[in-house]
Amino acid sequence: MGMVTSTILRVRFKKEKRGLVVYSRVLSANLLGLECEKVWAEVCVENGLSNFSIVGLANQAIKESKDRVRAAIENCGFEFPDTRITVNLTTAWLKKEGSHFDLAIAIGILLSSGMMVPENSIEDVAFLGELTLDGKIEKVNGLLPMIIGLRRLGVRRYVIPQSNLAEAGLVKDIEVLPASHLNDIISYIGGDSDAEFVRPVNSTGSIKPCYTEDFADIRGQELIKRAALIAAAGFHGMLIIGPPGVGKSMVGKRIPGILPELTYEQQLEVTQVYSIAGKLSAEHPIITERPFRSPHRGATQVAMIGGGKPIAPGEVTLAHQGVLFLDELAEFPSSVIESLRQPMEDGKVSIVRADGRCEFPAKFMVVAAMNPCKCGYFGDPEKKCSCTQSDRVRYLNRVSGPLLDRIDLHISAQRPSYTDMEPAEGNRIIDSASMRAKVIKAIEIQKERYKGSGIDSNSSLNAGQIQSYCVIDSEGKNLLSEAFTSWHLSARAYHKVIKLSRTIADLDESSEIKKEHVLEALSYRLPEKYFAR
Repeated sequence: MGMVTSTILRVRFKKEKRGLVVYSRVLSANLLGLECEKVWAEVCVENGLSNFSIVGLANQAIKESKDRVRAAIENCGFEFPDTRITVNLTTAWLKKEGSHFDLAIAIGILLSSGMMVPENSIEDVAFLGELTLDGKIEKVNGLLPMIIGLRRLGVRRYVIPQSNLAEAGLVKDIEVLPASHLNDIISYIGGDSDAEFVRPVNSTGSIKPCYTEDFADIRGQELIKRAALIAAAGFHGMLIIGPPGVGKSMVGKRIPGILPELTYEQQLEVTQVYSIAGKLSAEHPIITERPFRSPHRGATQVAMIGGGKPIAPGEVTLAHQGVLFLDELAEFPSSVIESLRQPMEDGKVSIVRADGRCEFPAKFMVVAAMNPCKCGYFGDPEKKCSCTQSDRVRYLNRVSGPLLDRIDLHISAQRPSYTDMEPAEGNRIIDSASMRAKVIKAIEIQKERYKGSGIDSNSSLNAGQIQSYCVIDSEGKNLLSEAFTSWHLSARAYHKVIKLSRTIADLDESSEIKKEHVLEALSYRLPEKYFAR
């Protein structure tokens, strides 16, 4: 969910009696993307005709909480007030979505009606949870970014669903009281329970990434393996063009296995995204592996970029800090693949609606694969292409020049020979472990070089930073000058070649970019001849 709303009770509990009117004010929060904003839930119980209303731009899910809260309170053994109850969610102009207000509304009604008198202090405690009709507290989507946002606002103690406990363990310096039923919270607040707030255990250390796909399974294709190594070492985008069955998809699936492990901060970012999307499970509550997303070519623009009602993150955000694999790139609708241009450039997605603006992170490594023509066999020495020249041009023109410019490596894949499939005994097969060791070494060099600059990979360099960090020898500069003129490179493609050269130099542990590094980087632009307009 893009616009996720969770509620909390931060009691600074305020209860005022004005005749027959009892009023309590509860602090809540609204989550827009990964950003948290304060929302106050005001509960007013007064004599009058029986009525229960929720105001303050609440969406349908919140309005339906009236029935959930009523049933939950009654099933906990209380008599629901047969009076006038008004719940106001402030600020009134801010649209609020989600079913996560249930717990705060229920606690507010219990307090305001006098059905519950607090014995234990619940000052500065955040209450997050959705209620079922029998009072159980359900798992909350978006709980992790909500806690992180509230922690920045000074909240340190939380009552959360039991099923969210492992997720909350990612956040440092907080205390939680996990609960599975509304009665558990009522007992704690009323002083009838020995439950205590505890520091959640961070279990990320015991959950190690597990990649079963290995580059050793791909026989031959040494050129593609080399390109994949370079792409992973600098987090560069990669396009593989070749006939069916040469291993394009196998390469894409194995790239996450040669990337370094996610840092704690990256785990936190990625898990927040999956928490909002509701894709965390009890078996896998924390994301420790690099994401690998492979959307079908029938995916819509909303599914790819994000959006909908409520706003939800798309595939580009779910691939954050990982790989977005686009198989059969030319078969995707042009509007879908063209929508990738902005997130590929900026590393984030901005979704604007009349009722608000939502931003999601989208720093991913795009790996795309496509056939050279509609039938797939143009240039194949074994099978004859059945497409006409105009068919081939029409097919390739489905991928625009501006999109190609944003992909760093273009590599042509050829059909492997029998000797590639059955290598001679004693020939060394390149596997993921050896490739990953080289990638990690190159990334360590980049971390040291860019320390304090906010850059984490060569692909993130902007034009000004290229001048500072990419020193090219004289022969390399001459070669680059000739290529720029004869190949009619755009400014973006020119910078892509330099950044790619920087990564190749890092793999060679060379502080200076040399002619051979530039030459290899340029070789990964050669398949553009397929895209003659």
